[in-house]
Amino acid sequence: MNKLNIKRRAEVIAALVEGNSIRATCRMTNTAKGTVIRLLVSVGAACAKYQDEHLQNLQCSRIQCDEVWSFCRAKEKNVPEEYKGQFGYGDVWTWTAIDADTKLVPSWLIGKRDSLFARAFIDDLASRLSHRVQLTTDGHRAYLEAVEGAFGADIDYAMLVKLYGPEPEGERRYSPAKCIGSETYVIQGNPDRKHISTSYAERNNLTIRMSMRRFTRLTNAFSKKVENLEYALALHFMYYNFARPHKTLGNMTTPAMAAGVSDHVWAVEEIVALVESESI
Repeated sequence: MNKLNIKRRAEVIAALVEGNSIRATCRMTNTAKGTVIRLLVSVGAACAKYQDEHLQNLQCSRIQCDEVWSFCRAKEKNVPEEYKGQFGYGDVWTWTAIDADTKLVPSWLIGKRDSLFARAFIDDLASRLSHRVQLTTDGHRAYLEAVEGAFGADIDYAMLVKLYGPEPEGERRYSPAKCIGSETYVIQGNPDRKHISTSYAERNNLTIRMSMRRFTRLTNAFSKKVENLEYALALHFMYYNFARPHKTLGNMTTPAMAAGVSDHVWAVEEIVALVESESI
């Protein structure tokens, strides 16, 4: 099998991180579908490993967490009976954390929206922080036990609960319900009330949906395998954290640079070069 050179691989990866589907990437780069998927898997795995090793001892001060919905294979209501309740079929949630100051995403997890995955996600987040932080989450009750178990009393933690109006009907049913207010609750410590917010986490959800075709609503580009969704997320966050300058930080500053874990803006070729074994 012919191997793609580094320039060709970079073209494929660049197409994927800019929100193109697998098939669109195939057409744009004149690359076979199987080759694109294998490249996604190998680079995604390398990105996951690199970030797991380097996003450590972070000097974050204000963290926001949220969950974003997607699905694999089929929507929950269409999952065949023999697969109902099996992870990887139907609803899949991506748990994310973002640093409000540097915009770095230090931790994420794909799973169900339950207490088991909440605990795994918060445990991973806590292991990457160097000192006490202020944490804000939405009102999902699974966070309560997870945060207490991971941080104990060593955290300033608050919940922001948004209140929504009636669900849209008719032609507007795919639009989100209107937010009519919010309530804040101090759960632990002494969080600064002016920084109790999930706005950056919610904006990060939009970035995820716009940067990965798999998260687009009302499309056939959804993930067919949860494993490939995991690789796509690892690639997305590698590009977001290390290679794409954030406008709020300056034209040439990425979240990783602002957080002190990188000293330059990564090129896509550098991300591709993380793959140790050239098997594509």
